[in-house]
Amino acid sequence: MKFNWRTLLAFTHDVAAAIAAWLAAFWLRFNLEIPDYFLKIALESLVWVVPLHGALFLSFGLYRGLWRFASLPDLKRIVAAIAIGAIAAPAVLFMLQIVVPRSVLIMSPVFLAMIMGGSRLAYRAWKEHNLDSLIPEKREPVFVLGAEEAAVNLIRELARSPQWKVVGVFDDDVAKRGRQLHGVNVLGCLDDLPHWKQKLAIRHAIIAMPGAAHGARRRAVEIARSAGLNVLTVPSFDDLISGRVTVSQVRHIELDDLLGRDPVVLDTAGLTGWFSGRAVLVTGAGGSIGAELARQIARFAPRQLILFELNEFALYSIEQEFAGRFPGLSVVCAIGDVKDAARVNQLMAAYRPSLVFHAAAYKHVPLMENENAWQAVLNNVLGTQVVAQAAIAHGLEKFVFVSTDKAVNPANVMGASKRLAEMVCQALQQTSPPAPPSLVSDLPFKGGEEACTSLLPPGPRCRLTVEGSGMRAAEEGKRNTRFVMVRFGNVLGSTGSVIPKFREQIARGGPVTVTHPEITRYFMSIPEAVQLVLQAGLMGQGGEIFVLDMGEPVRIVDLARELIRLSGFSENEIRIVYTGLRPGEKLYEEPLAADENTLPTPHPKLRIAKARQENGEWLARLEQWLARGDVPVDETVKAELAQWVPEYRRANGES
Repeated sequence: MKFNWRTLLAFTHDVAAAIAAWLAAFWLRFNLEIPDYFLKIALESLVWVVPLHGALFLSFGLYRGLWRFASLPDLKRIVAAIAIGAIAAPAVLFMLQIVVPRSVLIMSPVFLAMIMGGSRLAYRAWKEHNLDSLIPEKREPVFVLGAEEAAVNLIRELARSPQWKVVGVFDDDVAKRGRQLHGVNVLGCLDDLPHWKQKLAIRHAIIAMPGAAHGARRRAVEIARSAGLNVLTVPSFDDLISGRVTVSQVRHIELDDLLGRDPVVLDTAGLTGWFSGRAVLVTGAGGSIGAELARQIARFAPRQLILFELNEFALYSIEQEFAGRFPGLSVVCAIGDVKDAARVNQLMAAYRPSLVFHAAAYKHVPLMENENAWQAVLNNVLGTQVVAQAAIAHGLEKFVFVSTDKAVNPANVMGASKRLAEMVCQALQQTSPPAPPSLVSDLPFKGGEEACTSLLPPGPRCRLTVEGSGMRAAEEGKRNTRFVMVRFGNVLGSTGSVIPKFREQIARGGPVTVTHPEITRYFMSIPEAVQLVLQAGLMGQGGEIFVLDMGEPVRIVDLARELIRLSGFSENEIRIVYTGLRPGEKLYEEPLAADENTLPTPHPKLRIAKARQENGEWLARLEQWLARGDVPVDETVKAELAQWVPEYRRANGES
């Protein structure tokens, strides 16, 4: 064992404790006044008893741990060392013919255990601020809602907090009423909260229910709010599992907490097997969806992550983030345009990804409706076609296309362009049959399969087989790249969405602008949407359009009111103003078109939409349209889009 000043100090303390316990036993034995004869015996025996105890303390490893973290195992070692000493000390004294009163031999070990154990526990309590009750209270009293594991961990960690003191726990489980969690009473169920709030004059409550159903968490928020409490919450279940934060890092309630849904259950083993050891390409990696896709894919240990983005600053930001969060992951940050076929093919040839997640798109509805209609078509349709055809040419296993619910009976250019991009993927799915293996070269068998693989040209994957003294490389042919499309609605806080806009308006003092009092949208959090995209990508066999369960639609005006309230204002302070529907905007979004058939999947939050499909001849005609040299005006683009996407109905009712 390595000695340092802390170890020496602890050892000195225990030796002093042994001396004090031995003398205290004599002192109490003789009613606080030791006769001279027995005082001489006490001092003579110390010469033997104290070194004996010191040797036992060292041999039992009492100085390997830190006093700040003293716990039951440390106490067990102390008791064991003292117990052996209680047997060994009388034996040594008997052999030396030193007569010591029997009561001293009994009391001394008890005193020693109390001094050594008590001092350690007192030190830990002091370091964890558990002795604050001995001085005037400075911490803010708080209720904890929930009595499961997260609440237990929260109470334990807040015991060391200089800010919070937990004074009561509430949980709807009747069996827990009257129990204690780390010394804190379970005062009752959630409905009892208003009574105890008035009785104890508490101002704050922390919701510690990260794994509970969303309805239960929302109910807890509403009860706490109605009681006049300032409501905080522990981090989300996903954040706690990932280790990014601890349960004690409480925060204010956010919109995600109120509009979120139950946690997504992922096929973690399947996703790990799918991504592990593979190179994955993410287009639009600087956007809110693309960046979250990259973050979540990184958790499954891919061989390499290729981040493709047109915006230089967005790519720089994600590069800096990944350098800090995933230092061991091979990340390629590539600037480029998805419409640039040469650049896309160059990346795929150089890094040979197995999977591509295509999230690059223009998605702002009003912005794409006027002045930018043709650019929306080129970016969303031609860009998808370029990346998809490159995926086929380079034998990628799967192409996952991130679509939108606005592609269902589209009423705007953005939605129609995304539906057209879906149709491109479906047409390419039918025109990419696997090619039979063919001999491409004979290679000398030197250095094994890995060395021979390095000699092969980039491009299609090759199969290597040993033949005599050589290794034969046979091209597997272009894989039948499988195309999977995933539709979902609005995500909370994504780039260009309504939430950041509302926050900016509130920060400026209002008003908050809403287009129509009855306008509704489907919402989910960015992490949830991306998790379901990954799950759908894993499940897809090719040609399916997966539709995410978006839950119940939310009125935008209710969203605005909630955000105003969460910001600490009332509607009298921050007004809501209605501005009228914008170009291309619908009152209600549809999760599925009326003429589509849906099929359930093994995952409760995913369904498959069977939509109309096109063929290779249709695709050839579309390529000619996209290759036109001029830039048509918006009205022409919209009229021609209606011919390519029959379900496209412009918001003003025109075809």
